Amino acid sequence: MTEKVLALMGPTAAGKSALAEALAEHVGGELISVDSALVYRGLSIGAAKPDYPHHLVHIRDPADVYTAADFARDAKASIADIRARGRKPILVGGSMLYFRALVQGLDPIPAIDSDIRATIEAEAKTSGWPALHEQLTDVDPTIAAQIHPNHSQRIGRALEVFRGTGVALSEWQRGETTTNAGDYQCIALCPEDRSTLHARIAARLDAMFAAGLVAEVQALYQRGDLHTDLPSMRAVGYRQVWSHLNDEITLDECREKILAATRQLAKRQLTWLRSWPDLSWLLTDASGQVVKTEASESPSTAPDEVDTADADRENWLTCINSVARNF
Repeated sequence: MTEKVLALMGPTAAGKSALAEALAEHVGGELISVDSALVYRGLSIGAAKPDYPHHLVHIRDPADVYTAADFARDAKASIADIRARGRKPILVGGSMLYFRALVQGLDPIPAIDSDIRATIEAEAKTSGWPALHEQLTDVDPTIAAQIHPNHSQRIGRALEVFRGTGVALSEWQRGETTTNAGDYQCIALCPEDRSTLHARIAARLDAMFAAGLVAEVQALYQRGDLHTDLPSMRAVGYRQVWSHLNDEITLDECREKILAATRQLAKRQLTWLRSWPDLSWLLTDASGQVVKTEASESPSTAPDEVDTADADRENWLTCINSVARNF
């Protein structure tokens, strides 16, 4: 039986990259980034680009749209390539929709007519995205409640699915998916105390500003072909600095908005993780040491597969313990 691929998840600033790098060195592995910002070239400082080599980093221009389905396809290709060279693939990141697309699968929503998308974008220019968010609330309140009123890409996608199929996106997401969950060992790394995570987020943000975050975004701003409706420029940190460069907010306000948005991102990631099936948790203290290991129940695992699943989990946890250090 092929060994499961480790999927190392967790909220932003939890220390995932440092742990994954140590594991890669220990087991002869290669890392695959699961990060919706790092796929774009030019997003480095604000996306916390690691120095250690990762697959699927800086593979697209920031003017492009890169979807969760694109990621799932590319990640599977990377996994196959790494294994073909006798190495062990390790997935690491915090983009939970990417993880879901790869591990649990996405529902087969039919292709939507491009004219519908164009109509929605034209309406947004006239009425604004918050008004379209109100429309979405009427037809798909479940999805609307998960989306910020200014998140153009997600609002547009949900509306085009409803208008194109007559079925709400939330209904599509309740349908059958093609799952590959049995191929992955999912482990989450997270500080046990939320205040520790918040402190790390703040410290990392200060380091980003010191490293030249504003100059990085300014270089993208000056290209002239990018805007904040693009997924790349909606990434946390980039859209706030963009507003600063537009003289909409001061630099101090920019920092505070990034800090708040990053904390909200971490909260959303933890919400995803708490509902993730068959997940093992590694909880760390303020120094970064793993102090507790918890395993979720395994309702999705058939009885005759439990022993194998437990063995795979224990193998990876043993590896993690053998490289344990401060992260």
